[in-house]
This record gives sequence, structure tokens and C-alpha cells, in this order.
Amino acid sequence: MQKSLIALAIGTFALGIAEFAMMGILGDVADKLGVSIVSAGHLISAYSGGVAIGAPALIFLRKLPLRRLMLLLAALIAAGNAFAAIAPNYWTLLVARFISGLPHGAFFGAGAIVCSRLSSPGHGAQAVAVMVGGMTLANLVGVPGATFISNVLSWRIAFAIVSLFGMLAFAGIRLWVPVLSALPDSGLKGQFRFLRSAAPWLIYAGVFFGQASVYCYFSYVEPIMTEVTGFSSSAMTLIMVLAGSGMVVGNIAAGKLADRFRPSLVTGCIAVLAAILMPCIYFCAPYKLPSLILMFVATGCLFGLGGPLQYLIVKFSKGGEMLGGAGIQIAFNVSNAMSAAIGGLAISQGLGIASPAIVGTPFAIIGAIALFILFRRYHTQNA
Repeated sequence: MQKSLIALAIGTFALGIAEFAMMGILGDVADKLGVSIVSAGHLISAYSGGVAIGAPALIFLRKLPLRRLMLLLAALIAAGNAFAAIAPNYWTLLVARFISGLPHGAFFGAGAIVCSRLSSPGHGAQAVAVMVGGMTLANLVGVPGATFISNVLSWRIAFAIVSLFGMLAFAGIRLWVPVLSALPDSGLKGQFRFLRSAAPWLIYAGVFFGQASVYCYFSYVEPIMTEVTGFSSSAMTLIMVLAGSGMVVGNIAAGKLADRFRPSLVTGCIAVLAAILMPCIYFCAPYKLPSLILMFVATGCLFGLGGPLQYLIVKFSKGGEMLGGAGIQIAFNVSNAMSAAIGGLAISQGLGIASPAIVGTPFAIIGAIALFILFRRYHTQNA
């Protein structure tokens, strides 16, 4: 495996902890800073806001050589989370969380381009899967580890850990990523020209709806597993490790399959699998072993969709590759927020704790349709 890809994976590992560890330390942060849980929840929203603004801001950095751009983003990961670790009060932490979110989508967007340039022919999707693999490993070991250490010592440790890995990513990129020239500049208007084609919109629809289907369920996996399936709260740590394992396996497998077959075909089949899984999860929710197996496969679908489409968007965003790649992360984060809200609405309407799984089924079907249309219309263009 190329060391350059490992350097990028270290960066996404840091971003994975930065995004998801906040959920595990939310109560402690609220208690120590003297704010309500609702106010503390805004720290999650602040990060998402940074992602949404930072990703499209890449168009203003399009003239930077790619290696220099990745160094800048890694430095921002380290600096933003170091600021969060020493934030003296709630308001400064809120600002720090916004700053920490700024490089998230941009790192994935620019990183996908770097992976495409560094990979050997026919292995581009696998190269992106290595980079995205840092995020899956963060969910498997990074988030639980950072949460545990933070709960034992201080919530500030979680952000210090992210800052440390941001610095390691900076060092790795500096040492292992070769000098790469900037992309040809098509001008500010030219950055958006690729959006005239249907292909990128179909890719974004695949990401948005395909992942929303799983996130409707996964956003409420804890109450489903404890209140419906009957697991104890203490078992949730191991259950989440199993979920993280599914993410790792799904990401690796989808990357290999996408290079062997067409990325749009592979992800379309994954979306169909998600559409089958969601009703199964709903009806099998009272049974422990089936629930664990289905959750493992569902989280595999979640990251099996993301990696190949992150690679594919580079092919269909000529002249605006950075904006195209960053758009995947915007679709991912907006999808995450929307699906959690829709899943919560289903529960609040009295449809049952497990109802978010069945609610996610139509989203998977829409995502599959978009991806199969992409395959049919653009299969001769490496789709």
C-alpha cells in the first residue's frame, strides 16, 4: 500500500473522530461548561455548518498545487481541534467546532483527486477506499477509544487526540505525498459547468438517498438495540465496534468490486441490498442474532456506497473536480441530518422505536434508481 494513501487515511481518521466522538462526550461537555444538552447539541451542528461552508470554499483554493492544499487542510484539522481542546467556554468551543468542520469536506474532495492521480490504472476506487478507510477505522477504534479516555480524564482529550492525528497527517503528506501540480484552472464559472450534466446529480442522489436509507435506522440503533432487541446498555460498546467492523469491510469490498466492475453498477446493487435490509431489520428487531448480522451488513452498505461514488464524481466533474468531490460530503452530511429527523418523526408519530428502518426503505429504492440510470446512460464513461 502506498505511504501517500496512508497519510491521507490518517487525515480522514482524525476527521472521523472529530465528527462522531462529540456524540459520546456530549453530556460531559454540557456538564463541565454549564450548558444544557440542547445547547451542547449545537456543537454538533456547528461542525456540520463548517463542513457545508468549507467544502464549496475549495473553489477559491483551486489554483493551489494539490500537495500544498492537502497540507493546508491537515494544518487546519490540527489547529481547529487544538483550539477546541483549550476553549475556555461554550462560545469559543462553538467557534472552534465550526473551524474544525471547515476542512472536512474539502479534505475528502481534494483527497479523492490526489488518490486518482497517485493510483495505478484500474485501481482508482481502491485508492479512494484506502483514504475513506481512515474514517471507517475511526468509527471502529478511534471514536470508542477517544470517548473512553475522555470520559476517564477530560472531554478535552478527544479534541487533543484529533489535533495530534491532524499533525501526523500533515507530516505524512509532507513526507510521502509527491509534488502534484494544481488542476487546470477553468475559471470561477467553469467550476460549476459540470453541473449542467445529469451524471453528477445522479451521483449525488445516489449518495443522498442511498445513505439516508441506512442512517434513518442507524441514527436510532441504540434505542432499537436496547428497547426492542433487548441488549443491555453496557453491550452497546461492543455492538458499535461490530457496526464499525461492517463499515471497514463494506468500504474495502466495494472499492475492490468498483474497480473490477462499474462503480455505478456496484453502488446500485448496494442500494438495492439496503432496500431489502431495511424491512428485514424492522421485522427482525426483537431477535438478537439476526439484528446483529443485519446491522453489520447495513453499516457495510453505508460506507460501500460512499467510497466508489467519491471516486466516480472526479470522472464526471471535469473543470470543477474539487467542488464535485466536496459535494459528496455535503450530500452525505445533509442526508445524515435529514434522515435522523425523519426517523425521529416516525418514532414521535407512534410508529414504534424500530420504525426508522422501514421508513428508510423508499430512500434506498430512489438511490438505486438514480445509480442504475447513471449506469445505463454513462456506462461507457467508466461509470
